[in-house]
Amino acid sequence: MFSIFKRKKSGAGVETTAVRPVEQAGADPLEARLARTRSHLKGLFSLVASAGQVDEDLLEEIETTLLTADLGVSATERIMTRLREAIRSGNVAEPAQVLPAVQAELYDLIEPCEQFLAVDPEKKPFVILMVGVNGVGKTTTIGKLARRYLDEGLKVMLAAGDTFRAAAVEQLKAWGERNGVPVIAQQSGADSAAVIFDALQSAKARGIDVLIADTAGRLHTQSHLMDELAKVRRVMAKLDAEAPHETMLVVDAGTGQNALAQARQFNQAVTITGITVTKLDGTARGGVLFAVAEELGIPIRFIGVGETAADLRPFDAGTFVHAILPVDASG
Repeated sequence: MFSIFKRKKSGAGVETTAVRPVEQAGADPLEARLARTRSHLKGLFSLVASAGQVDEDLLEEIETTLLTADLGVSATERIMTRLREAIRSGNVAEPAQVLPAVQAELYDLIEPCEQFLAVDPEKKPFVILMVGVNGVGKTTTIGKLARRYLDEGLKVMLAAGDTFRAAAVEQLKAWGERNGVPVIAQQSGADSAAVIFDALQSAKARGIDVLIADTAGRLHTQSHLMDELAKVRRVMAKLDAEAPHETMLVVDAGTGQNALAQARQFNQAVTITGITVTKLDGTARGGVLFAVAEELGIPIRFIGVGETAADLRPFDAGTFVHAILPVDASG
């Protein structure tokens, strides 16, 4: 899935045609999966349609709509500042030009975070450390990632590092059985760092390409649990100074601005290198991706838009923006 995004920029704004999505053959259109997220931005169409001119009243209504879509204050302020610049410069002079300009600013904001996670074959195993609070879909995301890499012909192993919750170990074992991949696990309550250390040793011995390590669903407000995550990283470094090669935070889009708070605090504790945003198909709060992009600039690796492995999709900025604010190229 990719997008074609045509525009030309000037010093004081953006002239733009619409983001045009190009879906892979047979793919379920992302627009259908993000209907609830898009619902919050639908009001922009009626606002523009009823506006006789581009004035401050219209701009204030647009600002309110962006905030209620969970873009957050910082991202909304950026978009509104640049939109006002475009109006002052004359690039946006009529109501019909407003939505393409807003769409262009949304794309500008989030496009730098479109960075695909490529497995480096020189780093064997390539270690992905998964972090996130309980309930965000972290263990399920691990299972879907395993399926993706298996389909790419890679040898995969899982490490059940969430030893605090027995159900998490069993859930990961179930994903391992379903995908036919080995799972390294110990009894409930075992030291998480020790489990992951053993898994890394085993992965090296077996010639595994990708090791995906689960961790406990730590509350990001509990500093001692964050310290334990740092311990996991230190222990892995004894076997591979560069491990983990990816520290991926999983957040639930439905938690809105709390997802941003989680990203902020996890990043301070362990330096997040990528984010997966789950449950976008069931929430109207998908605008939080823009808040994360504006404040943290961390790569958004995948978005979850359904239950199957195929519904964990690499993040594509143009297609995502079009799915939540589909503006016709004619304006």
